[in-house]
Amino acid sequence: MNYKIKKLVTNWRVIILAIFLVISLIAISPALSKGVAIRSIATNSSASIAGIPQPKPNVQPVSREKIIAINNKPINSVDDYYEYVSALPPNRALQIKTTKGTYKLITKEKFEVIELNETEEKLVEESIQKNATINGSLQLINETITKKVNVKKTIQISKGTEDIGLRVYEAPKTNIRKGLDLQGGTRVLLQPETKLSSFDVGVLIDNMKERLNVYGLSDIVIRDANDLPPPLGTGNQYIVVEIAGATEEEIKDLLARQGKFEAKIGNKTVFRGGNDIVYVARSANEAGIDPSAGCSSSGSQWFCRFRFGITLSQEAAQRQADATSGSTVIYDSATGRSDYLSEKLELYLDDKKVDELNIGADLKGQAVTQIAISGSGTGANQQEAIFNSLQNMKRLQTILITGSLPVKLSIVKTDSISPVLGEGFIKNSILMSLLAILSVAIVIGIRYRKLLIAIPILITMLSEVIILLGVAAFIGWNIDLAAIAGILVAIGTGVDDQIVITDETLKGETANVYNWKEKVKRAFVIIMLAYATVVVAMIPLIFAGAGLLKGFAITTIIGVTIGVFVTRPAYSSFVEIMLK
Repeated sequence: MNYKIKKLVTNWRVIILAIFLVISLIAISPALSKGVAIRSIATNSSASIAGIPQPKPNVQPVSREKIIAINNKPINSVDDYYEYVSALPPNRALQIKTTKGTYKLITKEKFEVIELNETEEKLVEESIQKNATINGSLQLINETITKKVNVKKTIQISKGTEDIGLRVYEAPKTNIRKGLDLQGGTRVLLQPETKLSSFDVGVLIDNMKERLNVYGLSDIVIRDANDLPPPLGTGNQYIVVEIAGATEEEIKDLLARQGKFEAKIGNKTVFRGGNDIVYVARSANEAGIDPSAGCSSSGSQWFCRFRFGITLSQEAAQRQADATSGSTVIYDSATGRSDYLSEKLELYLDDKKVDELNIGADLKGQAVTQIAISGSGTGANQQEAIFNSLQNMKRLQTILITGSLPVKLSIVKTDSISPVLGEGFIKNSILMSLLAILSVAIVIGIRYRKLLIAIPILITMLSEVIILLGVAAFIGWNIDLAAIAGILVAIGTGVDDQIVITDETLKGETANVYNWKEKVKRAFVIIMLAYATVVVAMIPLIFAGAGLLKGFAITTIIGVTIGVFVTRPAYSSFVEIMLK
């Protein structure tokens, strides 16, 4: 027996299985994590102003930044976190300790602004674009003027304490990523208005990822999906977006918009985001808070203006020149000069005007390629207004660089799953998996009545699960209910194959019909045919149902592949050595 054990542990197939198991355990990285992990940070919140960094996408779950304590009170669960922050009064100083640093922030008071039927006179700053020669080239620059306008009076009513802006979840204990079914979140199925080429689909997905990352959302999965062609399916194209921890309303607001940017003079579009814009300034010395306009306050509200330069293509510059050639020059009584044209450069985002700029009188009919884009942001204090202004600038820069989405998207279906349901799904999945393994163990025990056969089959089955989860953790594959079903199918297929190997090798114990190598070879012919059948059967499911069964199909294919090329050979070596 000792000779057989020594021969077994030195067998190259068993060694390969052991290597895969070790690598899988390293990839899974089981850990006893405490605290709550930060999923995302709300824009313009106390947490974002305090400098808590937005979680980066594609970071391993166990490496996520975790909240350990707030004001020295340990935070061990999500309930601890929300119980503490929900009782905080306004203007309270907080010290949040995380695994990556300590942050200090102040809670903000929540207000509701109500408009009155009265008006008041206020001074507002307006940006005028003028022509200037800089380094020998004709460029547009901004000049700020102050005007008096009548605006409606408003009052603010206190509504308690504003959310500090942290979105948290239970700290991951492994690198296995849970799908929406298990951790909660929203899944949106989008359909392009027109059929897209594979290149346009890639551009669309890249633009959507860039935009969602700008908004600070993490745990984002964006993939294309195609239904089966007629008559088996509709043949439609879809985009599947899964965002953990986001509400249905937030995702609809971000994804239902095409992100179309246009600059108009009158009713004429002079340039759009994308091909019309050759260069967008983004560096700190080329973009930021407008030094000439800066920030100003009115009552309890602060306003900050941003500015950055763009370079137009020659065709877009000529369109702007043609659009201004018929404009008239306006005499401004406030400045006593003929400074600007009658028509303004209006900036539209998704067909909604977001800003307008006066055009200097000396730009009439001039094809200028260098243009300064400006806008504003507001806040309860100067720091908040600066932050909002820079966020608005970043969003506009992103759309100018990427252009509008190649096509408008319509929302076909949305699914929102609460984290509470996700926890229930996890418990039920673990329970059903254990029951499945126990059932298999009972059947094998009854069938063979030999622990020397039953125990290795169970060990091989558990090895397949560990390796499959390790592969999922390594490649960042989300484990959801469909994937769990795929794991169970792979386990069942594996047990079938091991029974085939066992029966084929034991068949000749009394009648010496085949030698051991022929027996194993015969068993693997059956196994490979079964493997090919499963893979072929799973391929259509990758595309069926708008790709929503993709997790089940791919997990099943990966599972049976691991079994055929890693665990089955190791088990056949065990049978050959220990039962020979």
